[in-house]
Amino acid sequence: MAKIIRNKTSKPKQLNKLKKTVDYLPVSETISDQLEECQLPLFTYGETNGKDELSMLSLFSGCGGMDIGFEGGFICNKKSLPKNSSKIDHKVNDDWVMLKRNRFKTVFANDILPEAMSTWTRYMSRFGTDPWIYHTDSIVELVKRHYAGEKVFPDHVDIVTGGFPCQDFSVAGKRKGFESDKSHDGTLRKEDVPTEETRGKLYYWMKQVIDITKPNIFIAENVKGLVSLGDVRDIIQKDFSHADGDGYIVLPPQVLHAGNYGVPETRERVIFIGIRRKALNNKALKALDSGDIPDEFNPYPSPTHNYNVGDKSLNKPVTCRDVFNGLKEPDDASDLSQRFYSKAKFLGKHCQGQIEIHLDGLGPTIRSEHHGNIEFRRLNLEHGGKYIDELKQGKSERRLTPRECALIQTFPPDYPFVAFKDYSKHFVVNQSGAYKVIGNAVPPMLAFNIATRLEELWPKYFENHE
Repeated sequence: MAKIIRNKTSKPKQLNKLKKTVDYLPVSETISDQLEECQLPLFTYGETNGKDELSMLSLFSGCGGMDIGFEGGFICNKKSLPKNSSKIDHKVNDDWVMLKRNRFKTVFANDILPEAMSTWTRYMSRFGTDPWIYHTDSIVELVKRHYAGEKVFPDHVDIVTGGFPCQDFSVAGKRKGFESDKSHDGTLRKEDVPTEETRGKLYYWMKQVIDITKPNIFIAENVKGLVSLGDVRDIIQKDFSHADGDGYIVLPPQVLHAGNYGVPETRERVIFIGIRRKALNNKALKALDSGDIPDEFNPYPSPTHNYNVGDKSLNKPVTCRDVFNGLKEPDDASDLSQRFYSKAKFLGKHCQGQIEIHLDGLGPTIRSEHHGNIEFRRLNLEHGGKYIDELKQGKSERRLTPRECALIQTFPPDYPFVAFKDYSKHFVVNQSGAYKVIGNAVPPMLAFNIATRLEELWPKYFENHE
């Protein structure tokens, strides 16, 4: 059990928050047993193929789906990769491979959820990432501290990423949009009228971080429902373009379906990409400023799998069965993220989360706000269960575990979501907290495809600048 080395320059407020939740790196009951169960050795990052690292500032980081995907160097199911992929570092076993590292390296992360910070630091610290780069103040507080004269953000940032809060835009929520009744710190707002500090306006504070740090590229992510909420998409795109004094080309946002990128999930996300004008070379600037961007300069990744794109030359979609292969039932598992799960009873199919997943298809969109009603891995016959062979084997009706939800999201199987603080059996993050951060996350394989495309285009955009 290795203690995290404290950074003496960290702010006392941040230090105290971290001390309460992540005094220890993963212990044997989380990592070692889990890797033994999955038959996966513990790896460290590989080299970046001799290329300079590109520094990434991550906002609304959660448990790091975007960060893991951008950095690469993580374990993924081999079926999540396109045919003849050049991104495999080496084979782990018949089902899993280790990806090569990308050039991106996280130098700053931020989220207000303590369980997000705890899970992020536990996973990322194993690869040499300083846990003290994770900040639990809200983005509003961070920006205000910067303008008050405090050193908050790194001096050099190549790319800013952020999945600004989506609850106010989601079709599964109340769709209050800019009129959110939540404040920037997640509490109910006290003002009668929404302000610039409400949760629905936090994208604008992300824009201010872009003003401050002036990255070459920024990526902003949100739910598909944002595009159908009045003129919200156009307002956000226009506001982002004003960053650094109208300094960014913000391309028309695209909705990407995770199933088309090796993710066994019916998850759709709208992606905004902004590129700094002053950093672009003349050829790239002309191409990106044109009304019809040539394919060779298009930063949105092409699908790798044929879920709904109609291209049979691509790989078939990855299924839940593909990523669940070899998992033990919770009673037999030593992996805490598989052993501890929601015990909420079946309430009838008129309620949310009362369906059985389709093993040979995509999983449902993993929800953060599920109130225990995460979908069922298996239902009894009396509730409409279809996995008769499993029931005959004595396997019981149960809901998805955090590990299964994480695998549907393409998080690596050695990520310790549910964890004890130490051998005292007191949770650092319990199953409820694990479900929450997993449901909030960007699927790492979706992020990996975006990162891979941007890495390919980086020299074409920014080298030979005139």
